[in-house]
Amino acid sequence: MSTIKTVRQLRRNKSREKSTRFMFVIFAFLGISFTGALVFAAKTIEVATPPKKGIEPLWSTYLDRADFTNPYAHIPAQCYIETSGGTQNACQYCHTDSFAKRKFGNNTPQAGRSQVLGNLIEQYAFTALRYPFQPNGSINPWVNTLHPEKLRQAFKATGIDEKTWDMEHYIRTDNWQAAYAKRPGSPKNWDGGEHHPFRLFPGLDPADLPAKKDGFVRSQKEKNGFFQENGQWITGWRSINFVPYGIFTPLAGSVSGIYIRLPEKFMQAQDGSYNLSIYAQNLDLVAMAVQDRIPKGTEVHYQGKAAKIMVLPGLFPIGTEFAHPLHYVDLAADGTNKAISPFPGARSHRVKEIRYMYKERKWDPRYTGPGTKEEEAPVRVGRGEGWIDNGAGWLLAGYIEDKNGNLRPQTPNELVQCVGCHSGSSPQPDQGYDTFTSGTGNTVDSTWAMPRMYTGNEGWQEMDMMGYRLNTMAKKGDPQGHFTRKEPKNRKLQEGEFRYFFNTVVGVSLFGEMPAGVETFLVQAIHKENGYSANWPAINLNSPEAVLQSQKLRQELMREMTARGAYLTADKCLQAALFLPKQSDALESARLYRLVVATQRYDFGKDVFNAVPFTFKYYRDPKNGFAHQDGRPYKQGELITDRQIDTEQASVTWGVGITPTLIKLHGTNDPAGNYEPLLDEGKE
Repeated sequence: MSTIKTVRQLRRNKSREKSTRFMFVIFAFLGISFTGALVFAAKTIEVATPPKKGIEPLWSTYLDRADFTNPYAHIPAQCYIETSGGTQNACQYCHTDSFAKRKFGNNTPQAGRSQVLGNLIEQYAFTALRYPFQPNGSINPWVNTLHPEKLRQAFKATGIDEKTWDMEHYIRTDNWQAAYAKRPGSPKNWDGGEHHPFRLFPGLDPADLPAKKDGFVRSQKEKNGFFQENGQWITGWRSINFVPYGIFTPLAGSVSGIYIRLPEKFMQAQDGSYNLSIYAQNLDLVAMAVQDRIPKGTEVHYQGKAAKIMVLPGLFPIGTEFAHPLHYVDLAADGTNKAISPFPGARSHRVKEIRYMYKERKWDPRYTGPGTKEEEAPVRVGRGEGWIDNGAGWLLAGYIEDKNGNLRPQTPNELVQCVGCHSGSSPQPDQGYDTFTSGTGNTVDSTWAMPRMYTGNEGWQEMDMMGYRLNTMAKKGDPQGHFTRKEPKNRKLQEGEFRYFFNTVVGVSLFGEMPAGVETFLVQAIHKENGYSANWPAINLNSPEAVLQSQKLRQELMREMTARGAYLTADKCLQAALFLPKQSDALESARLYRLVVATQRYDFGKDVFNAVPFTFKYYRDPKNGFAHQDGRPYKQGELITDRQIDTEQASVTWGVGITPTLIKLHGTNDPAGNYEPLLDEGKE
């Protein structure tokens, strides 16, 4: 996400500099370092659950992103792709005005509504941190994605022979349980309570998974649960079944599980007794709140001991926890064979990452906006404790594979990637100083999954990737599985969620690419003999004009296909070939990612391709073209490593990206600038 500073912001920076110098003098006089003062201040922040006796306060450290290997880790690789002359609008799914316009769990309008933020659909308005003393954000930092050969060089230096890798065995080997065993303290507490690398590792015991049919995670271990029901301990965790974006999908190489837990009082009746029915009702109310299903003009409160807490539209209650295991893709994993994986939805037994979110303090989008964001603010992290403050009420923790495949706490630079998608703007008056924030326009209270949750009982289940099932009778070359849940409707657009995605992205992920298996399906399905206006064409890379012409034809044909419902099965489920790889392709994707694991080059990108997608390459006519920042012209087909920036030194946007995407919005009410990820009540 980019930020354009206003004159007001610049003045505020100068004012802060003066106050900071004054604070430094005072603290020096008292014999306290300024850094120590910040740490002290952080320890005095009011948190949802005050430290109990014997529990250490969180250890806060403030770091300057300018010192990081990748200061722009909050801008993901997908943001640097070309849009094929504006025919591919993947930008809208993150950069939207809609939620911020009505202050529903979000205050970062990113499609031109704000005077502070640029229009991130129409312009590559990447920010600049301390320009010109630091590189600007318009230089693509994701070397692993752009230059896989450099990743291979780094891997060669490790001396590892990848021919010895058995990737199927690797992804079916558990690495979660060993990491969980390192967590200190009680799993019932959100905080492990002591200065430890696994302090905020989620207290969700993988031995208790998968969740039961009602989504509740039950345990045989007393230490894991708050109360018993039918002889099993209720851990408080409940699984969420949701519809993924074009990021964590089988074709993109990763699939997710999501689990939520509310504070203890949400599990209790008014007399303090534990009550699973009360807890289920409160979880339903949370889902209604973040899915915008609370009736307008009504005042709703949570139930039981939490009855004094009002249900706030678009917001989670303080103390909410999320656990997010990110899995490799295993097409044999549909929940029926526990020896392969205990998880459904093509979720491998091995995890790439374990992510955690804890809502530490109040955040309300109604009282602030993007004008309060300071691009140069430091990041507040738990150095040695594996967490980062997103600046919008949440603590984020992350644990990723080390070179041997075991989970380790993520570094501050790696955690900035999390803030890029999970954040918002906040003045942070409780802290008295700014903390770096980022975020996207499509989140609800910094989250992605629960707004995409199925309604009713379908939503309270293990994430099963739209009801994925393995097809043991599949022929060679055919998809090895299929979906059993119908395509959901987008509530605002009132059309199929994936129909709209295919029509506007003309690809299967936010990279805008079509893998070989998808191309094969489209070639077989879309041709004149089947009643289409033309045969499905390959992308013609001979010239900018040819690229645009072939891409426009692909867009037209894709819309013909979705209009006739051919992207769906007879049961209204998504065609497997448009969403699922072959097992061999999934294993190849895992192998490429393991090169990053072995080299620990996460700062340079987790998205690795055998062949870099054409969307990262230069195909523009002179009228819409641009040069390198040093003035060198781009050659057709050249990898785009950097884009033009504002070079006017007197400008408040000096160093900020100015290159147009060539996507043209048609007004403030354009659906492409007001996308909402919320789904319809219905099943189709």
